[in-house]
Amino acid sequence: MSRRRLTMAVKILAVSLLAAGSARAQWVVFDPNNYVQNVLTAARELQQINNQITSLQNEAQMLVNQAKNLASLPYSSLQQLKASIQRTQQLLAQAQRIAYDVQQIDRAFAISYAPATSSHSNAALIAGAHGRWQNSVAAFQDALRVQAGVVGNLDTNRIQTSALVSSSQNASGALQATQAGNQILALQAQQLADLTAAVAAQGRAQSLESAQRAAAQDQGREQLRRFLTPRQGYQSSNVQMFH
Repeated sequence: MSRRRLTMAVKILAVSLLAAGSARAQWVVFDPNNYVQNVLTAARELQQINNQITSLQNEAQMLVNQAKNLASLPYSSLQQLKASIQRTQQLLAQAQRIAYDVQQIDRAFAISYAPATSSHSNAALIAGAHGRWQNSVAAFQDALRVQAGVVGNLDTNRIQTSALVSSSQNASGALQATQAGNQILALQAQQLADLTAAVAAQGRAQSLESAQRAAAQDQGREQLRRFLTPRQGYQSSNVQMFH
């Protein structure tokens, strides 16, 4: 081998050794167990993040629901119901002659509806009968007025019922639904109050009419007794007819 060829062979060997060393330095060692552990750790961290996001979403929804449950009902029928009750009360307060008062009723029955006795004059008996008749007529008129007022409240009740049912169906939370239910109960209470007033007015008229008939029967017995009671007969006397 010539010197030139030997030198060339050494250079080629040196280059080969350098290339082999460089390739060995760039080689990466792969560990499967370590890779699996890293993947599992990343998955667990991702699951924890997802759980935290879900928890925050649930808390936000809970706050929204609480806000809805605490929201008040935007509709109120209180003023209309109070106005209806006041109209019925005013009609009852305008009762004529014998009003809804226990003491006044007791005084009227002690005087106007008391049993007829011999101490009462015929004029007093007639006046008492006329007064009792007037009481009955006034009571029937009052009953009709109260009934007319109750009928007048029906249209208001219809409007309020429709509005409250609609509000209850559209309630966004528990408080609104509860308030709508309470107002519906208040409307029913107002309707019961109107019904009670109408029954009371009609009962008052019927009671006074019954009392008037009872007093008339008692007065009739007294007048019949007076008619049948013997009186002093005819006594003759001197009469001067012509001057």
